[in-house]
Amino acid sequence: MKVLVTAASRHGSTEEMAREIAAILDKAGLPTVVASPDEVQDLAEYDAVVLGSAIYLGRWLDPAKAFAARFATEFERVPLWAFSSGPIGDPPRPFGAPPEVVAILEPLNVREHHIFSGEVDRGELGLGEKLLTRATGLAEGDYRQWAEIGAWAAGIAETLRKDLGWRHEGAAEREAALKEWWEAQLHQSTAAG
Repeated sequence: MKVLVTAASRHGSTEEMAREIAAILDKAGLPTVVASPDEVQDLAEYDAVVLGSAIYLGRWLDPAKAFAARFATEFERVPLWAFSSGPIGDPPRPFGAPPEVVAILEPLNVREHHIFSGEVDRGELGLGEKLLTRATGLAEGDYRQWAEIGAWAAGIAETLRKDLGWRHEGAAEREAALKEWWEAQLHQSTAAG
């Protein structure tokens, strides 16, 4: 059983968040794979997905949008959590999920969508992005709240373990052995009776 954690990131900040989410899930005993949205060919080997994207100008990045569209029908079978990073400042601006992001996620059967504050490092920005941050008065800085990210990931782990019946390593083998034993017992009682 594996969880896929995938995120579209322009400058690496959202990818760092995805790696932290994966590390927390892994520590909780849930094996994880971290991959960029473009690298994922199918979801057959995954039992849950965490999909994230940076938000720029109220929009998810194209790789995350393409991933969501490509696997939209899979999320009836595979539980999906989503996160966005982008609001910056104290308090974070802009507030709430942009309409385009809501429209992408609404048909996907998302368990939960969480918006985290992001990071602005002007050294990483292109000219257009630098001009936009100056024009809007957004201050440079790392506004990511790691405790909030960790708590959200821990909540996913808890849901997978309890609500969705996620089993730890070796549980399937024990279940198969128990089923085999039970069937043998039924066969013996039927043959004796």
